[in-house]
Amino acid sequence: MKTDDFFFDLPGHLVAQYPPPVRGESRLMVLDRAGRSLRHAMVKDLPDILGAIPGPRPFLVFNDSKVRKARLLGISEKTGSPAEFLLAEKLDGHTWKAMAKRAKRHRTGARYLFGGENRAEITAESGGEFRVLRFEKPVDDAWLDRWGHVPLPPYIRRNDTPLDGERYQTVYARFPGSAAAPTAGLHFTAGLLARLAETGVDSAFVTLHVGLGTFLPVRTAAVEDHVMHGENFVIDGENARKIESARSLGRRIIAVGTTSVRTLESAWDGKGVREGEGTSSLFLYPGSRFNVTGGIFTNFHTPRSTLLMLAAAFAGLDFILESYAEAVREGYRFFSYGDAMLIL
Repeated sequence: MKTDDFFFDLPGHLVAQYPPPVRGESRLMVLDRAGRSLRHAMVKDLPDILGAIPGPRPFLVFNDSKVRKARLLGISEKTGSPAEFLLAEKLDGHTWKAMAKRAKRHRTGARYLFGGENRAEITAESGGEFRVLRFEKPVDDAWLDRWGHVPLPPYIRRNDTPLDGERYQTVYARFPGSAAAPTAGLHFTAGLLARLAETGVDSAFVTLHVGLGTFLPVRTAAVEDHVMHGENFVIDGENARKIESARSLGRRIIAVGTTSVRTLESAWDGKGVREGEGTSSLFLYPGSRFNVTGGIFTNFHTPRSTLLMLAAAFAGLDFILESYAEAVREGYRFFSYGDAMLIL
């Protein structure tokens, strides 16, 4: 299968640069795989949509990972020029693996000054755009909250603002560790979650920390040759039992976001969803099997991305591309701050 099969034309003005004025006030495209049909709704209609599904009430699974302010702006001590890094993985209290912007300029031994008079040195080049940074002072979530910036995706062509600190985070985020938001969850408000529960749509939480690999395009000509990045996940015993109980009752498991899909499918042990920690490098593309997921609530994704390939694996490539073409015609907003899709 060719990577170019997952390309679609998208006018630039449809790439959402800001969140909607009110969280949850977004459009929703509903796809019916069995009938190969779609309809237009709003995210706020979700309780009514899910409540109307025949049989046992659906069951939602959310990713409660919290976005770190992982984008650091510094100054080169040698040249005085600005430098930008995106922290990807904490190696110890002082050392991080990071993605460097304009990486060829940043070599081993280079030193930088960051906020709070914290200096760092590149101690290793970790391949491609990645560097290992050793800081003089500890870099933890408290330090990042003070001196870091929201790691907005590269297709949002502006600097972060205080608004992003609130809106590029789900209302149920609990465990810091992501370098990007699980963006499907950005649509949910406390009020919407309460209405879903009142409708009988229960939920559980998993934790998958989104890595920088989510920003990396598929560079291989053949989809099958792409090597998926790994991301750490956790499912505790209580939530694993909730998910298994829902499955035993025949409830449709709807994953909120591709990260929830990958966590559920990675935790499948052949009989059920197991509790525990793991690393998911699961790559889902057309032809892949879904053992747990019975529906996906997701955003509209970038061309040639692993996220689009996952959606196509679940709904069918032709149907997904047809729905994306319809979204373009109807003026839907795309990507992280854009509108949503429910695939049933």
